[in-house]
Amino acid sequence: MTPTRAVLLLRISYRKAEEEAADAADETTIERVHRISKGIGRQEEDGRALAKRLGWTIVKVIPEDDTSAFKRRKIKLPDGTTALRTVRPGFRAALDMLASGECDGLIADDLDRVARDPRDLEDLIDVVESRRPRIPVESVTGSLRLANDADITMARIMCAVANKSSRDTSRRVSRKHEELAAEGKVGGGGFRPYGYERDGMTVCEPEAEVIRWMAARVLEGWSQNEICDDLNARGVKPAKAETWNPRSVSSILRGPRITGLRRFRGEVIGDASWPAIIDRETWHDVQARLNERGGGSRNDFVRWLTGALICSRCDRPLCGWQGNRGPRYWCATPRGGCGKITINAAHAEAELERQVLDFLGKRNVLARLRSLASTETSAAARAELAEDEKQLRELAGMWARREMGLQEYTEARRIIATRVKESEALVKSQAPRVLRALLAGDVREGWAELKPAGRREVLLAILPGYRVMPMEEGVARRFDPARLVPLDPAT
Repeated sequence: MTPTRAVLLLRISYRKAEEEAADAADETTIERVHRISKGIGRQEEDGRALAKRLGWTIVKVIPEDDTSAFKRRKIKLPDGTTALRTVRPGFRAALDMLASGECDGLIADDLDRVARDPRDLEDLIDVVESRRPRIPVESVTGSLRLANDADITMARIMCAVANKSSRDTSRRVSRKHEELAAEGKVGGGGFRPYGYERDGMTVCEPEAEVIRWMAARVLEGWSQNEICDDLNARGVKPAKAETWNPRSVSSILRGPRITGLRRFRGEVIGDASWPAIIDRETWHDVQARLNERGGGSRNDFVRWLTGALICSRCDRPLCGWQGNRGPRYWCATPRGGCGKITINAAHAEAELERQVLDFLGKRNVLARLRSLASTETSAAARAELAEDEKQLRELAGMWARREMGLQEYTEARRIIATRVKESEALVKSQAPRVLRALLAGDVREGWAELKPAGRREVLLAILPGYRVMPMEEGVARRFDPARLVPLDPAT
């Protein structure tokens, strides 16, 4: 039987030779896609030439760009259970066409272009044998024929060999990446990281300045949207797009690469071999500020006492609210509050601003706060942090040299990483960065330049907040500073 409605299946895997060459040539994404499409194009030319020699008529071409026939993913099966399967919509579509009779033959470049997972091959064999005579299957290289039992047996053997080859390659590549990660070296492949040259090691100074500028703006209380707007207005472009968005800003600032840390499988495992763009302490402070603000929303955080004022009735934080008589802080019912405590925002902010500046204006207080970051406790915590980070590097080296197993490495790293987090928290708790910056110069001038988020951080560094008491019954509606009661630092 000569097929008159044959399907031509084309496939090329991600990271094959075409893309490797594109990386080496430092090509753009468009050029890379073009190069990969040329690989698919060559398969189509060869497939059509084979069909012409065999007298087949091709009516459908199914390309599987950037698709692996080996890698499996966890998917949900029709019966509700989960299993590991290759995800190949194109291959499945070809099987459906053959099974339904829409197509009556299959051509591919090679057996390994069709199947590297024995389960996929068995599905194809089932479809081929479901008709009498069998559905013809041919390949350009001659490695895939299912015309008889001998062909099927040979195909099964070759598929098993191809699967073993893929597993061997996967194991070697995985071990190599583990070794590179343990040594803090660049993993290779992928896009050029913003702030570094193509080699991933050399700092690109113009982009590094942009990263330092972004970090400084975050610490000043800018939102990610504000940062994007400023960069886009100045015509500064990211590495992979034409304009900035909050996601691209966040991915750069949250990435440990910019502070000289190596991440592997989602975890920071030690120092990297490339130079840092911003220092470690600044990076940690940026993470804390980003976590505080959440995503890239345009919440300009105008009301700086939000979260610092506590309802005296239900102990929930008051939030800034636009009332009929102007802005106020309210135990908002839409946010789960009791709705019974409210206070004028402008008066409360003015009063607490006065209290903060008066407090910081006292000579003995100022001297004590300025020495806080260098106290004995802080110095000990910093020394312990440096020692633990050194031990993490040594541990990674032992793993890379295969002096210890993965289970031993994982358990030891977990213990040390816990100590590192505790030391970091202690170091940062001694004095917030924004407070240290404020104390470094004229306090009143620095306060005037602070954004609302910075003012709140300074206030909460001094006191845990204020409890807002109810208004006295029968008293005229006027602002009473006595309603603002400082919380006990011990609570």
